[in-house]
Amino acid sequence: MSGAGRSTAANVLEDQGWYVVDNLPPELIPSLADLAARQRDERGTEVRIAAVVDVRARLFTGELRDGLRMLREMGWRPQLMFLDATDEALVRRFESVRRPHPLQGDGRLLDGIQAERRTLGDLRAEATVVIDTSGLNVHQLGRKLTPIVGTSSGPSLRLAVMSFGFKYGVPLDADFVFDMRFLPNPFWVPELRSLTGVDAPVADYVMSQEGAGSFVDRVVGVMEPVTGGYRREGRRYATLAVGCTGGKHRSVAVAEALSRRLRGDDVETFVVHRDLGRE
Repeated sequence: MSGAGRSTAANVLEDQGWYVVDNLPPELIPSLADLAARQRDERGTEVRIAAVVDVRARLFTGELRDGLRMLREMGWRPQLMFLDATDEALVRRFESVRRPHPLQGDGRLLDGIQAERRTLGDLRAEATVVIDTSGLNVHQLGRKLTPIVGTSSGPSLRLAVMSFGFKYGVPLDADFVFDMRFLPNPFWVPELRSLTGVDAPVADYVMSQEGAGSFVDRVVGVMEPVTGGYRREGRRYATLAVGCTGGKHRSVAVAEALSRRLRGDDVETFVVHRDLGRE
C-alpha cells in the first residue's frame, strides 16, 4: 500500500546486500532477472534482487502476475512481500507529508486508499509475507524486516513474537493471536505500574500468576508441529502475536518468555514490542 513503508523496506534490502530497483514497471521484472543471472554466472555467487513495484504502473495487477509467472518458468522462486497498514495510519501519514494519494484523483484521500485496496486485494492474498506497519516507526519496521530479508543461511524459519495492546488494534499480519488479559494486570500494582514487561519485577509477577506457565507450555506445544509444517512447506517467516490491554506489561513479559522457549536450531525467534512506550 502507498504510505505503508516501501522506501524503508527498500533501504533495509540494500543494507542487507540486495540489488534493489525502485518503481520498476512489473513487465520489466523478467529482464531484471536475466541481468541478475548473468551477474551470477560471471561472479560465481548468488545475486539477490528485489523489485519495488508501484500501484501507479499501468495495468499493475495483471502485469505483476505475469512477471511472477515468467520468473517461475525461468526457474526462479520469487517471494512477494506485501506492506499494509490501516486506513487511519495511511491517512495520517499522507496528511503529515501533505501529499495526495496516487489514486486519489479529484476525490478524497480515503477514496484513493480504498481504490488501492481494491486493486491490490488479490495480490495481498497471494503474498508470501504480509507486514502490518500501522504501529511501527521506520526504525521498528527496519528491525522487523531485517530477519526476513537477511541471508538465507541459518535457521529455516524466522518467527516474530510480537506483543501489542488490544486498544490499539490487532496486528494485521499476525498468523496467531493470543490474549493475555486473563492474567492479573500489573498496572494495578503501584510499584509495577511505571515498569514494563521487559523489567524483571514485572516479568516475575506475570509469570508467577496462576495459568501463566501452563499457557506458555501449551503454546509451545501447539507451535511445535506448526513450525515443523512451515519448514516442510518452505515457509520462512511467521508472526505470533500476544496482546494485553495496552501492550506494556503482560503481553511483553509473555512474548519474551515465548521467544526464548520457541527458539531452536531450525527456528530463529525475535521479539517486536509494537506498542511499548506508546502510553
